[in-house]
Amino acid sequence: MATETGRHGGLGVTSATALVVGSVIGTGIFGLPSALAAFGPISIVAFALVTLGAVALALVFGRLTQRIPGSGGPYLYAREAFGEFAGFLAAWSYWLTAWAGNAAIVVALTGYIEVFLNTGHDVMWSIAIASGCLWLPVAINLLGLRSMGGAQVVFTVLKVVPLVVIAVVGLLTFDVSKLGPFNASGTGVGTALASAGAVALFAYLGIETASVAAGRVRDPEVNVPRATVIGTVLCGGLYLLGTAAVFGAVTSADLRTSSAPYSDAAVVLFGGEWAGQVIAVSAVVSGLGCLVGWTFVVGEMPSVSAGDGLFPRFFAREHRGVPAVGIISSTVLATALMILAYTSFERVFTTVVLLTVFTAVIPYLLSAAAQLSWLLTRRRTLSVRQLARDLTVSVLALAFSYWSMLGTGAEATYFGAFALFLGVPLYLWTRATRSAVSADPSATTPSRQASAARRSEEHA
Repeated sequence: MATETGRHGGLGVTSATALVVGSVIGTGIFGLPSALAAFGPISIVAFALVTLGAVALALVFGRLTQRIPGSGGPYLYAREAFGEFAGFLAAWSYWLTAWAGNAAIVVALTGYIEVFLNTGHDVMWSIAIASGCLWLPVAINLLGLRSMGGAQVVFTVLKVVPLVVIAVVGLLTFDVSKLGPFNASGTGVGTALASAGAVALFAYLGIETASVAAGRVRDPEVNVPRATVIGTVLCGGLYLLGTAAVFGAVTSADLRTSSAPYSDAAVVLFGGEWAGQVIAVSAVVSGLGCLVGWTFVVGEMPSVSAGDGLFPRFFAREHRGVPAVGIISSTVLATALMILAYTSFERVFTTVVLLTVFTAVIPYLLSAAAQLSWLLTRRRTLSVRQLARDLTVSVLALAFSYWSMLGTGAEATYFGAFALFLGVPLYLWTRATRSAVSADPSATTPSRQASAARRSEEHA
């Protein structure tokens, strides 16, 4: 049903691109220059390397969508290449990333809102504000798929325009004297690049969102690859140019202690506190737009998996073309985690944020491996040029995924692996309770039938 919806209704290439950009660009970009300032301008080089890895992943997702149509993205690709259990791990890991990531986004978003409201940072009011920000995107999504797509386009335009203005004006008035030492980390070039890259990689979570919702996109074989690559390139350009512009507007020493580097840069560039407040408003808009996209995606992944019998069946229930049960239940979990973040030690929340990055990399890695596996088994049917090009991109994406996983650190890796395998009992339960029809791999869900048809075509 999802695939048909995507072909004849659903999201166009503009809305799908907005979904990618809206999901990638949240509140994180507004604090990123401060995090990178400790490394110096070398972090711009690291950012460029991470951008290349992200584009490689975007190209892989585009190719996989053309070969394996339908919603689910990384889940669909992992299941097709490596079997049901690998597909479940990809879906479970991605779902953990999505709802835990929403909790992280809303806490950062609340910080910008409290520039204007609850300036004393009363915890109960912070929780109330954050809860409202979590559930407003739920209401927008439940109005229907078209409402979500339209809202995403509006939010994307409102968040991108101020960032473009800062980037253009900042680069035109760039002051080299404010940069400081090229490598300010006190370590070697290789170590500095790796450390700065580990910070920069957080910025690209979400480049796969169009492939996750592919079954709800018109002409997905064409529009999803376009939206994924265009969205990733747009985000990469904004990140690189914007961060460089801030580096040239605010001194390195001030950037290291700034909690709102884009606002500080706006004050310098436009000569008034009003400019900083405009950027703070933009950060709020950006965070809400990001939550609208992720709120949809957090329901879509378990919905598709439930359709294949790998998640509980109630996740497949829809309302006005959106996965309502998945959205609501996931937002309940995100709300609980948000409350924990406000009432526990800060380190607990920091660990959860790093954990979401680890769990996000697993579906990325499995997707790159799925494309590589297909290329190696089907190499005789491809031209030498096409094979060489796709192999290069796939190997780069796979290497980038491994490197990203290492960048999360030992603690996040430990807890991430533990959270990943917490899903195993759920997998066993769904297998045990699956109906006889669902358990039969020869005639079950539409996605399994499509998989069987693709295998027949490939072996013909």
